[in-house]
Amino acid sequence: MGRIAYVNGRFVPHGQAVVHIEDRGYQLADAVYEVWALFGGRLADAQGHFARLERSLGELRIAMPMSRAALTLLLKETVRRNRVVEGLIYLQVSRGVARRDHAFPATPVRPAVVMTVSAVDRVASEARAAKGVGVVTTPENRWGRCDIKTVGLLANALAKQKAREAGAAEAWFVDDLGLVTEGASSNAWIVDGEGRLRTRDTNANILRGVTRTSLIEVIRREGLDLDERPFTPAEATAAREAFITGAGTLVLPVVAVDGKPVGDGRPGPVATKLRRLYIEQARATAI
Repeated sequence: MGRIAYVNGRFVPHGQAVVHIEDRGYQLADAVYEVWALFGGRLADAQGHFARLERSLGELRIAMPMSRAALTLLLKETVRRNRVVEGLIYLQVSRGVARRDHAFPATPVRPAVVMTVSAVDRVASEARAAKGVGVVTTPENRWGRCDIKTVGLLANALAKQKAREAGAAEAWFVDDLGLVTEGASSNAWIVDGEGRLRTRDTNANILRGVTRTSLIEVIRREGLDLDERPFTPAEATAAREAFITGAGTLVLPVVAVDGKPVGDGRPGPVATKLRRLYIEQARATAI
């Protein structure tokens, strides 16, 4: 069976899925999105993603298209129809279809909703984590509301392309003070020389990562020292360990920054343990 997409009330073959040419998400990036990891066909960190979705929609004054309960049913049905057990589900909500104009439609329109599902090879993902990945740095050039999970991701896409061309997996944005803000699609972490876990606080211009939040629960439960404070690329290469977090990467060790090794250039024990503990928690609490 081929892939199935959900588009505005209909399940359709993935290759035939279309949106209106004047969907404001397509023309103006007037849309938000969420991505849930799927473990055993169930949604990981479900309530955190719903809460962030509602917050993003509220910040853009886009109506929630349906209740959490109804949205949960549709997400699960999309997963079921695609027969995906381990993977990711993508949800996008735009303001809707209206004649092109920068300002909001004078008469409110119905939000447009799209869902797609993709499979993930967990064996390959674990092999990647066991090896670790590299990141590159790039100047922070995004807009001032990166806390809203919008589809306006051109700067992120260019950063990812820079990483790919350098043979790296991720790009870390660096602000005017020389501090790492976050990754193009992940939150950035280090284990500093004193063994403290460090990641930038969410009062800064970064996304409020749901995986980040869930991992902090694990960190506190384990009694580890957490310091929500930014770090420089130099501090990252001088650190014991580094890693990134996100729904797609989970907890992924970083072994090099701009070609310079982090620690001994191999995944460290803290990141490796946190990856295992996070996955265990995510599987146990998925809905």
